[in-house]
Amino acid sequence: MTVLAEEDLRLIHALQVSPRASWTHLGTVLARHPSTLAARFENLRRSGAAWVTAHPRGTPDEMTLTLHSVICDPASRRSVTAALCALPEVYSVEESPSGRDLLLTVIVPHPGDLRERVFPLFDAIPGLLRWQTFHCTALHRGADDWDLGALSPDQIRQLRARPAHPQTPRSLRSFGPIVRILAEDGRASSRTVAARTGLAPTTARRRLHQVLASGRVSLRCDVAQGLLGYPLVCQWFARLPTTLHPRAAALLAQMGAPRLCTSTTGTTNFLFMMWLRSAAEITEIEQQIEEALPSLQLAESVVLTHIPKRVGWALDEQGRAGQLLTKPADYW
Repeated sequence: MTVLAEEDLRLIHALQVSPRASWTHLGTVLARHPSTLAARFENLRRSGAAWVTAHPRGTPDEMTLTLHSVICDPASRRSVTAALCALPEVYSVEESPSGRDLLLTVIVPHPGDLRERVFPLFDAIPGLLRWQTFHCTALHRGADDWDLGALSPDQIRQLRARPAHPQTPRSLRSFGPIVRILAEDGRASSRTVAARTGLAPTTARRRLHQVLASGRVSLRCDVAQGLLGYPLVCQWFARLPTTLHPRAAALLAQMGAPRLCTSTTGTTNFLFMMWLRSAAEITEIEQQIEEALPSLQLAESVVLTHIPKRVGWALDEQGRAGQLLTKPADYW
């Protein structure tokens, strides 16, 4: 059952469309006083119901996004999970009651960083028995594409009509300190950046605009799915010809807006994840996609028991954010 008020849902959706929109502009679109909206979001943020964060993004040529299927010693599962959650390279940790214990999302700048930085960290964790790595070769949809559907088309157009920063194709490595600030607060101002980095105010403003315009950082307003009436998170592992991956991704977007849809290496080559209201939806989704794409072979579906870490943040059983466990590593 949804416990967030309609006013909350509209505000969160607005921030999903435009995470850094000014309170003045949001007030115009939502017909509410800016200070009222600012106070409402602060309450949501403090309660862990919604928050704006950031993480590195890019094509496979610009960064390395991988998934790791982890097997633990049953007696050490809790300590292994805690150790993995403490690693900045591991952006998300999902408890998966299947042939694996955990599924990790790892983001590093280069493929060699897995061998040189990440795998030695895995090796050093007592009770982590083995893992298998899958490279994401094409990210079709991510959580920053998912929204609540609480706004009208006209309101969405108003939010998207704001002028964008001009593109600045500069290396993300120049912006590591700013990316880490945005991970903690995706709405951080240039004044905050100046205070935290020691940059002059004008330099901080320019650098912040550059990182936002670079296309190498993903901003997202996240929300606790348990407060929206989505108690289940389901992942599917499938195989189909790579030429059909874009079509499958578009079909899934029409069916229920996946939180993740990516092409991968491995025995299966297509993975997607959705928030669901009931287990009955699993069969409905599988029937729809199998009818539309007979060549798609569903190898496995898994209902996650818990997501202890999502994009750096610790989550409770309802998906509410608690402590920011890690920020992007210093070498970004």
